[in-house]
Amino acid sequence: MGKLERSHFIETAIWLLFFVVFFIASFEFNQPIEIYQFGATGWPRTILLMLLLVGLNNLYYAYLNGNALQKGRVGIADDDSDKQPYDRQTLIRVITALGTPFLYAVSLKPIGFYSATPLFIAAIVIIFGERRPSRVLYVTLFIYILIMMIFMVILNAPLPQGNVSPFYDFSAFMLRMNTRWQNLELW
Repeated sequence: MGKLERSHFIETAIWLLFFVVFFIASFEFNQPIEIYQFGATGWPRTILLMLLLVGLNNLYYAYLNGNALQKGRVGIADDDSDKQPYDRQTLIRVITALGTPFLYAVSLKPIGFYSATPLFIAAIVIIFGERRPSRVLYVTLFIYILIMMIFMVILNAPLPQGNVSPFYDFSAFMLRMNTRWQNLELW
């Protein structure tokens, strides 16, 4: 079948699975909007459709060209063209880096945003290679405080609280602190 390899089919299958799962999930929030004729799912489904088209186009391109190098491609040099076999550790790192955001998204409902976010940030920092505990802690705290300032103070956006006891209690504490902060009249 042209210049297709098994990896091309696997990649396309993953993109198709992504499209199908999120397209089906879009029916949960399919609400009409008074000022927008396509409803709440109009733009998410448009983006999913574009993702589907890009995935299929990628398969078509691989059918025509295989893994041939593209002239002028950014990020690859001529001497990099020799295929280096990936070792098992690299594969595990890639799967972990791609799976961590998925686990974070799944954990938002039971654990909540306030508790899951620092764990996610620390996990990503460790996955990307930082091993010093003090640096992991400082980077996690900095990013967490920045995110909390943006979502709680500036945007005042409601965030998932979770429903498991110790995590829910922490979320309630964060919301009480935010309410107290918002009610302070400093001016």
